[in-house]
Amino acid sequence: MAVICSEKDRCLRASISGELDHHRAKEIMEELDGRIDQIMPRELILDLKELTFTDSSGIAVLLRAARRMGTVRGAIRVVNTPPQAEKVFRMAGLQRLIRFE
Repeated sequence: MAVICSEKDRCLRASISGELDHHRAKEIMEELDGRIDQIMPRELILDLKELTFTDSSGIAVLLRAARRMGTVRGAIRVVNTPPQAEKVFRMAGLQRLIRFE
């Protein structure tokens, strides 16, 4: 499974593992979209602790998740970002749009 989700008190936690590239991005986006539509969370926490690689597809996934959370008036934050992914996201300037911890 590309994404493992859990929910508590309208907080959706999604743990993404493995590689986040163009092969898996669509699957991850669909899973997140479905969960956001179902739960209508106040907060989405993307946990990237088990992420081993990402490319520009990871940027697209994070931007789409942020947009979707905006439609439900919720917040998004990204936690446990591995160094390789952090470099990709920083180069794209995502820290100006999304809260990273």
